[in-house]
Amino acid sequence: MNQRFSIDEFIKQTQQEDKGEGLFELETPRMLEVNLDGEVWAKMGSMVSYRGAIKFEREGVLEHGLGKLFKKALTGEGTALMKANGEGKLYLADQGKKISILHLNNEAIYVNGNDLLAFQPGLDWDIKLMRRVAGMMAGGLFNVRIEGTGMAAITSHYEPLTLLVKPGSPVYTDPNATVAWSGNLQPDFVTDVSLKTFFGRGSGESVQMKFEGEGFVVVQPFEEVYYSEQQS
Repeated sequence: MNQRFSIDEFIKQTQQEDKGEGLFELETPRMLEVNLDGEVWAKMGSMVSYRGAIKFEREGVLEHGLGKLFKKALTGEGTALMKANGEGKLYLADQGKKISILHLNNEAIYVNGNDLLAFQPGLDWDIKLMRRVAGMMAGGLFNVRIEGTGMAAITSHYEPLTLLVKPGSPVYTDPNATVAWSGNLQPDFVTDVSLKTFFGRGSGESVQMKFEGEGFVVVQPFEEVYYSEQQS
C-alpha cells in the first residue's frame, strides 16, 4: 500500500511543531503561532485556532483615547483590533497572506493598516490617516506607526521586497502595493499624467508614493483592495 498519501503521512507533514523561537513563531509562512503568556493585540478576525485558557475581546471604544477613536471613525473597520489575554497557543492568519516577524529595538516602522497582523502591547502605536491622498484614491489610505521595543507581525500578498531609500535617489511606489516603511520617512504623494494608463488602477491610477531621504520601503507584488473600496 502506498503510504505517500496516507492520513498518517499527512499528519506527519503538516502537524504543529514547537520551535522554541519565543513569543512569535512562523508555524508556516502563512500561519503565525503566538506562545501567549499575557496579552497580545491582533487584527480583528485573524484568529484561526487556539489551545489553552485564552480570552478575546474587541478593543474598548475609549481604550486608546479620543484621538484614536476619532481617527478610527475616519479610517473604518480596517483598523479593528482584538486583544487576546491568557496563556496558551494562538494561531493567526489573514487571507493566506505571507507573514513576516519584526523585532523592533527602540525603532519605529509604518505599516499599512491592512497589513498589520499582531503586536505586543508594550509597543506604542498610532493611526495615521493620509489625508492628502484621500481625494485621489477611493477610500483614502491609512497606516499605523509602531514604535518601541517588542515583536510585531506584518503580512504581504506573496513575497515582500524591501527597497533601500538613499539620499538623492528617491523611490516611487504604487500606494496599493506598499506594505511598510521605516519610521523616519514621510512619503509625499505625486501624480504623473504620463503614467496614468500604466500605473495602478481606478481613480488613483496616477498617484504614486515618493520616498526621499534614508531608510527603506517594503512593497508586495499585488495591489491591495482596501476595505472601504470593497464596500463601495
